[in-house]
Amino acid sequence: MNSNKYYNEFFELGQQKINFKFFELSLPDDDPVYTLKKVMEEMDFSNLLAQYSNKGRTGFNPIMKYAVLTYAAMRGVKSVDRIVELCERDLAFIWLTQGEKPQRDAFYDFINNKLTSEILDDLNYQFIRRLKKEGLVTLEALYIDGTKIEANANRYTFVWRGTLNYHVAGLLDTIDSLYSRYNELLNENGYGHKYDLGNVQMFIIEGMDKVRDVIEKNRKRKLTKHKKLSNNTIIEIDNCSPLELLKLQMNLVKIAEGEEISFVYGKRQKKTELQLLYEELETCGTRLMKYKEYFEIMGKDRNSYSKTDLEATFMRMKEDHMLNGQLKPAYNVQIAVENYFIIHGYISNDRTDYNTLIPVIQKHFNAFEENLKEVTADSGYCSEKNLLFLKEHGIESYIKLQDHEKRKTRAYKEDIGKYYNMSYHVYEDEHYYVCHDGRELRHIQTETKKQNGYTQTYEVYACADCSGCEHKARCLYKYNPEKDADKNKLMKINEQWEDLKAASHANIESEKGILNRQIRSIQTEGHFGDIKENENFRRFNHRSSDKVYKEFMLYAIGRNINKYHRFIHDQIQKFEGKQEQNVA
Repeated sequence: MNSNKYYNEFFELGQQKINFKFFELSLPDDDPVYTLKKVMEEMDFSNLLAQYSNKGRTGFNPIMKYAVLTYAAMRGVKSVDRIVELCERDLAFIWLTQGEKPQRDAFYDFINNKLTSEILDDLNYQFIRRLKKEGLVTLEALYIDGTKIEANANRYTFVWRGTLNYHVAGLLDTIDSLYSRYNELLNENGYGHKYDLGNVQMFIIEGMDKVRDVIEKNRKRKLTKHKKLSNNTIIEIDNCSPLELLKLQMNLVKIAEGEEISFVYGKRQKKTELQLLYEELETCGTRLMKYKEYFEIMGKDRNSYSKTDLEATFMRMKEDHMLNGQLKPAYNVQIAVENYFIIHGYISNDRTDYNTLIPVIQKHFNAFEENLKEVTADSGYCSEKNLLFLKEHGIESYIKLQDHEKRKTRAYKEDIGKYYNMSYHVYEDEHYYVCHDGRELRHIQTETKKQNGYTQTYEVYACADCSGCEHKARCLYKYNPEKDADKNKLMKINEQWEDLKAASHANIESEKGILNRQIRSIQTEGHFGDIKENENFRRFNHRSSDKVYKEFMLYAIGRNINKYHRFIHDQIQKFEGKQEQNVA
């Protein structure tokens, strides 16, 4: 298409039909809209313009629509209807649109169909590269944090994995009884031999034994008023196909036709055992298909979802209006910040931050060729998988450990049962520990544990004989003098994990680590505080993770240009740190 037309039209490179410069008369000389126009003049919109065809009627300028949405984000305006109104009444918006009045359909079509996530990222990264050229960012350090923002979904449309497991268990019991009735029908009436039909057996579903065990324990706990156990076991029902039930139904139809048994419907009609069995199999097959669809939507990584936004997960929010720990459908919003600018945004439906760090860093690798040198985050991102990823890519970890505060206590330093308070020795390539009583704990075996697709390796150390040790009560976990009199000390140590934690802890305790933690707490949490409290961005307007991501990134780009405007007008300076300030 002829993309130069849009550039000339929006950036005044060609001759204008109408002069709209009189709109500038009432705008201040330092209005942020001029900064926005200046930034956009050096951007390449070819990817966005490629979404349009030069055939048919020409619509509103796509560059203009992007400018209007970005400026609305700079002003904290998220509602499309409000943007349409401002295009008719606000001088800055009128100056951007050059007097045109795009309606809500034009903006919704632009956001949903033309402005893809990839194009939005490309435009954001173009601006970030400009900041690097001007020395405002280095792209060598990222400060990462996350928050939960409520999804545009109804609060009481939840589907829980535990509830599904409970109903599937009951459904399988019903199907098992139907199979027994089916076999009895064939055997008692001789239908099996007559129509060459065999008996059927109940299929086995992986994970159901654990589910039934939890259900039984919860029934007992309900009587004793103990806390309910979670029933979030992932079960596989692929081998439990509704087609198997359909085959039985077809067999029943074959028998009915051969025996000239008619199915009856309506009130006061007595149904035969064969018809009742047929209809119950139909009901169970429908339920089984429904539950299977629910499990496929939820996937293996989530335990809940909302029926009105299938990609939203129910999470515990800090804004608890009912004060009862109620869960709400939400998204986990991640930002990576440097010098107050949001370099990356990431939307996840994971309730925790463990699995969000690596995708954010991968986005940085894909967007910029510069080598990332350091990452700072809070303890929510501390996991062996994350720290190992950083180490393998040569990135310094400034991630606070989950037991950061506990390490400062006397109890931690004087716990004689922990390996880090024992002396460590090496003799002829053999590693061993010496406990508080002077006894040796030798290496006996290596164990592995697979969790969420990641394998952890544990080295097991044990003392050959702990009899007569006067420190047993302090050394052994939950020591019982009667039951554990002959018990010996055993330790399982993930040595790789411990080394990674030690390196990260040393980094955050250094002078640079203290400064990085100050920067992270002020800049990332400052963004979220400003977003939620000052601008009241507590709920998304769109549904599905892709649209939610675009909504947030438009908002983030607007914040970035506001920050840039403040930098070039000397309203904000680079943070240098406050050494005496307490840090998170």
